[in-house]
Amino acid sequence: MSSRDQTTGSIGTMTRIAIGSDHAGFNLKMRLASDLADLGHEVLDLGAHSTDRVDYPDYGEAVGRAVAGGDADAGVCVCGSGIGIAMAANKVAGVRAATVHDATSARLAREHNDANVVCFGERLIDEAVAAEALRAWLDAEFEGGRHADRVAKLDAIGP
Repeated sequence: MSSRDQTTGSIGTMTRIAIGSDHAGFNLKMRLASDLADLGHEVLDLGAHSTDRVDYPDYGEAVGRAVAGGDADAGVCVCGSGIGIAMAANKVAGVRAATVHDATSARLAREHNDANVVCFGERLIDEAVAAEALRAWLDAEFEGGRHADRVAKLDAIGP
């Protein structure tokens, strides 16, 4: 059962969080996975499991499917830029993946866009800044209100 609070939109604590990266995001993924575990989250590591070259769409899709399918309450993706893996995750219906660059963009991704997957670019963000942004995203709550109508429009966009 998910511990995500559907009333406030908070991710909360002791949740299942899927995490995935390609080779270019592997090191940051490992740091963020450790941080998540230290915060009490159950971490579902969907790969990559080394810095050997792999393709980011496979891991963005895997995280997106885990979140949309209910195997995870939220997701974290990392690639070199954070852009490609977010594009892959966003192809999965029900996923709202946001590439973030700092605590403010991470917080706003939750508060205004109800992002259920957060994405980072290992080549573009300092590890400490990424860790701070991850905590801001986890702690933020979806504000609802005028944002709920916009998120509903996002969710209604189909093929």
